[in-house]
Amino acid sequence: MSPAANNEGFMVNGDHQVTNGVDTEAITIVGAGPAGLMLGSNLSMYGIKAKILDDRDDKTSTGRADGLQPKTIETFRQLRLADSLLRKGVKIYDICFWSSTSMKSLHRTGREIHYPAQLDVKDPFILLVHQGMVEDIFIEDMRERGVEVTRSSPLLKYTADSLKSSIDVHFEDKKSGSVRSFKTRYLVGCDGAHSNVRKSIPGAQMVGESSNSKWGVLDGVIETDFPDLWSKVVIHSEQAGTVLCIPRERNMTRLYIELDRDLPDSVPAEATQEYVMKKAQDIMAPYSVTWTNVEWFSVYKVGQRVASTFTDCNERVFITGDAGHTHSPKAAQGMNTSMHDTFNLSWKLNLAIRGLAGTALLATYQQERRKIAQDLINFDFEHAAAFTGGDSKALADNFATNVGFISGVGVHYTPNIITVPEKAPRGILRAGELVAPAKVTRYIDANPVDIQLDIPMLGQFRIYFFVPDIHVASEFLQNVCGYINSADSMIGRSTTAAAKSYATINLPPVEADNFLQPGRYTAASRLFTFATVTAMPKTAIEISDLPQLLQQSKWTFYLDDIKDRVSGVGCTEKWLGSLNDQEVAIVNVRPDGYVGSVGRFNLQGAGRTACEWLDTYYGGFLTS
Repeated sequence: MSPAANNEGFMVNGDHQVTNGVDTEAITIVGAGPAGLMLGSNLSMYGIKAKILDDRDDKTSTGRADGLQPKTIETFRQLRLADSLLRKGVKIYDICFWSSTSMKSLHRTGREIHYPAQLDVKDPFILLVHQGMVEDIFIEDMRERGVEVTRSSPLLKYTADSLKSSIDVHFEDKKSGSVRSFKTRYLVGCDGAHSNVRKSIPGAQMVGESSNSKWGVLDGVIETDFPDLWSKVVIHSEQAGTVLCIPRERNMTRLYIELDRDLPDSVPAEATQEYVMKKAQDIMAPYSVTWTNVEWFSVYKVGQRVASTFTDCNERVFITGDAGHTHSPKAAQGMNTSMHDTFNLSWKLNLAIRGLAGTALLATYQQERRKIAQDLINFDFEHAAAFTGGDSKALADNFATNVGFISGVGVHYTPNIITVPEKAPRGILRAGELVAPAKVTRYIDANPVDIQLDIPMLGQFRIYFFVPDIHVASEFLQNVCGYINSADSMIGRSTTAAAKSYATINLPPVEADNFLQPGRYTAASRLFTFATVTAMPKTAIEISDLPQLLQQSKWTFYLDDIKDRVSGVGCTEKWLGSLNDQEVAIVNVRPDGYVGSVGRFNLQGAGRTACEWLDTYYGGFLTS
């Protein structure tokens, strides 16, 4: 197949792009931790083969991050990568508080449900899985798609000329001892708190403070008579300090142990493994605590800092995860937030690489994720202070106040070109927030499904038509769907451009696709999945009653006939409030599962209005 030019003059051919005769990587990722691998795996699912550099000789084998929050579990479900983690991980549903004073020995002061019922999530628990297990999931998925990590290859720096489209990447090949260079169109730094990518971005610096709080962390198998070992536990001793106890996979337990603040240096020489073990035993006395084995030990200093910028001035270089924000690990946010940084960025880069969107879309990465990083730092400062202070009530109150943010489902993005608020919202959906859980019945096979999870993450926008009575709304649907299918509409032109792009840039099918069947969701468009939700009974409607566009999307035709377990209403009413037979609602959902915009239309003469509304939304950031 001959190369095809995108809208920025690059010649696209397979995994690379050619600029002035020079082979150029489409995208380079620096760092193969969870953030970098999330990005690489996402892009490979979208058909983009990234080059991934990592300074380590091998993947993570012990220690580091270990907790997945409900939103992250949902994301893995949507990526169809959750099964192994759910099978092997430990689920935490409660949190206990213990304390001791000079007047009273160690005792339980409270027990709370970790994520109460009012938090609307499918998985109301923390899933404890070793960071290496998370990395393995991504590595195996990428390997099946022909993407490997280039290891023992630390980035030294990058150089870029604002007048040129490509970036020069310079790295060390530790195996040969040589310095090598290549060109890339986009560069993403997922290379940790000491990021060389960040250091190469003009003007980028970390802003914030590091506290004098130092902590030891131990992963191992514990023998103890402490009764709450298999719950998440905060243990505070007025005399000895604080311990956070977290159950782990393979019968292990992780302990975070507060160290003496007067110990010198960031990582004190005195803080040996034996010292930290003795500290934990003193805090947990009179209960016996011994280790039959220790898999990992480390010492760290708490600090809350955010990078002054997450991107260069040309929206070509980006930083994510610890390269952009550092904080304490005790609220299990680091790995989660880092992966959601790259989850947010991945679909935007996919569209940019394909020439379907430009810098205006890429600019929303910094706007959205730097705000979340700052929110995280503000929360973590208060959370860490309450933790260290040993006030179980203050800690519980802080957790309850921030439970939405901690779980990930409460994260919301402020208005921008891809997040357009509804003027008079009804129901629970809000632009910039996640699609709420709801049950529906899939028409084609009568399967009850979670509508927010049923469509896999393939880099597509989801456009939901909520139609109480399809027969009554037939003319409206025919007019809108006919327009969408035409070259007159932004959606139609973008669909045509996406088809050309995927014909040129696309990784070959893999065995997993036999089970995923992506063609069910891309039959009408490689950029949009169209879905229909109706209150009609199955006996009153046939797939053939739908417009041709929605007939092509027969696997995303849903019956709103299952009541929500908490609210007691169906999907339509929960998401949008009540709709009558003369109304149709359209919900635009971004490829990362956040609501982009919501529109409501009366059937009489509203077809043109709906078409203009769709063009305005997608015309704000798509370039076709």
